[in-house]
Amino acid sequence: FDTGSTGYISTGKFRTLLESHSSKLDPHKKEVLLALADSHADGQICYQDFVNLMSNKRSNSFRQAILQGNRRLSSKALLEEKGLSLSQRLIRHVAYETLPREIDRKWYYDSYTCCPPPWFMITVTLMEARTRVALFLASGVLLDQFVLQVTHPRYLKNSLVYHPQLRAQAWRYVTYIFMHAGVEHLGLNVVLQLLVGVPLEMVHGATRIGLIYVAGVVAGGGGGPLPKEGSLAVSVADMTAPVVGSSGGVYALVSAHLANIVMNWSGMKCQLKLLRMAVALICMSMEFGRAVWLRFHPSAYPPCPHPSFVAHLGGVAVGITLGVVVLRNYEQRLQDQSLWWIFVTMYTIFVLFAVFWNIFAYTLLDLKLPPPP
Repeated sequence: FDTGSTGYISTGKFRTLLESHSSKLDPHKKEVLLALADSHADGQICYQDFVNLMSNKRSNSFRQAILQGNRRLSSKALLEEKGLSLSQRLIRHVAYETLPREIDRKWYYDSYTCCPPPWFMITVTLMEARTRVALFLASGVLLDQFVLQVTHPRYLKNSLVYHPQLRAQAWRYVTYIFMHAGVEHLGLNVVLQLLVGVPLEMVHGATRIGLIYVAGVVAGGGGGPLPKEGSLAVSVADMTAPVVGSSGGVYALVSAHLANIVMNWSGMKCQLKLLRMAVALICMSMEFGRAVWLRFHPSAYPPCPHPSFVAHLGGVAVGITLGVVVLRNYEQRLQDQSLWWIFVTMYTIFVLFAVFWNIFAYTLLDLKLPPPP
């Protein structure tokens, strides 16, 4: 069709090509390809645009060309299709839960193969739950306390908890996510990771969702005295408090998802979205309120402090910045988004600031830290 090797063919030839291979194409992908043809007013289609579409690497300008094309999708919405299998209904449900545009929902529905499966969130949750439950039960038996275990002074003796006096023990800057304040803290984090994290990973992939989760954990929780172990929100804003739990990563995912729903309210077609959003906000607020109350409640064993709540705020900050950019740009190259680079730069600056703060501030401020456990 491109006899002159120009990299372009006419829209007429492109339509002929589609018709000759229509039996091999999914109907939704055929609609997108026809929309591609109608979006080019000059009557020429670039080969690179076609390659990008078929390889799921759509640029922002390409999406705008599709959305602003002259042709409207004529077929019925994906939600109205009948006779779907259980797996097809599940994929359709996930599409409507996470994507605001019908063209993206149809594209995801046709493209998703469950290969690879959402392994990141499932693996992380299983590993964390296995460790958390074992440690929770062991601590409950040893301390004779299953609710608000973290208020017990012997709890901080656990080698996994982050404590400001033990910053030199580098493993604590990661292992703190395996410890929780109690059964209520543990249960909420596991439920939110599964209900929110798994569907998001099914749509956006393990790399992008893992990026949000890890960035939230790092920003919200522990760190260390070395550059590669930067201590972030807690060690900057609440320097005398220990840290437990993975709320930073969980709140980053949930905040990004809720913010994406609000920003695309009219396009999101998930059922009872207002009620479900209210329930999610109430659960997050109750957990955050519990953390704030616990932090400022007089310690039963002074001068041992209660864990910080700042990790929750660090996770929210990551979610409404980096997280929203990732979720808003389904199947688009993040490096093409100016907001992506702005937020990555801001995050990097904060990390570097927190590293140097954690190295020098404790000495320069002559801060009185609680005694080691």
